[in-house]
Amino acid sequence: MNDITAAILVIGDEILSGRTKDKNIGYIADCLTNVGVYLSEVRIVPDKEEKIIQALDSLRNEYTYVLTTGGIGPTHDDITADCVAKAFGVEISENKEAIDMLLERIPLEDLNESRRRMARIPHGATLIENSVSKAPGFNIGNVFVMAGVPSVMQAMLDVVITRMETGQKLLSCNIHTNIKEGDLAEILREIQKETTSVIIGSYPYYNESGYGANVVCRGKNIDDIKSVATIIKDKLSNIGNVEIGEII
Repeated sequence: MNDITAAILVIGDEILSGRTKDKNIGYIADCLTNVGVYLSEVRIVPDKEEKIIQALDSLRNEYTYVLTTGGIGPTHDDITADCVAKAFGVEISENKEAIDMLLERIPLEDLNESRRRMARIPHGATLIENSVSKAPGFNIGNVFVMAGVPSVMQAMLDVVITRMETGQKLLSCNIHTNIKEGDLAEILREIQKETTSVIIGSYPYYNESGYGANVVCRGKNIDDIKSVATIIKDKLSNIGNVEIGEII
């Protein structure tokens, strides 16, 4: 069975300028990992039609799923829905079901032209319910379009996950050492050459005790992870302290 992969496309000038700090990527990554969908790429693009369409076409042709955040609000620079429609070559118009969802939260007299923009949906798309603000996202093909506001995105992601084909969760094991990364790098490189089922990474740290590195082993098979973790401990124990943590 081939791996199920995903990419995140973050859309918004406010992210690139630093005015808004992204809080969605890590949350989405955790959720995807837990259901066996492997996040393989993240891109951030400005509110420019050609950039959004170019990135969307590239990512949706390479990965199983694309999840976008941002650009589906009521303002003039919220152009994600229009760009998705153009990328898929379909029309876009006001969606009655989306209007009904908005009316659950917004009185009819307050549903002005700007707010109605949030009900413009590409033809053929399926709505993604939003329990927080009611303004829906949508999915078309292998693309899921969600809001950029973290609380709203999280509500939408709960729905998105149920619509995805999921796979085997990637397990991980943390190995704590007090060995500097430069001293263990070559050893890990040689061990990695001998295994394809486990991915080995090292992450340096500094605390009151000095420098060290945590080694993380990731894979689908718990026995493979145990075996590689044991090899790493055996190889590193003669140059420092090594503690193997739980596999989660």
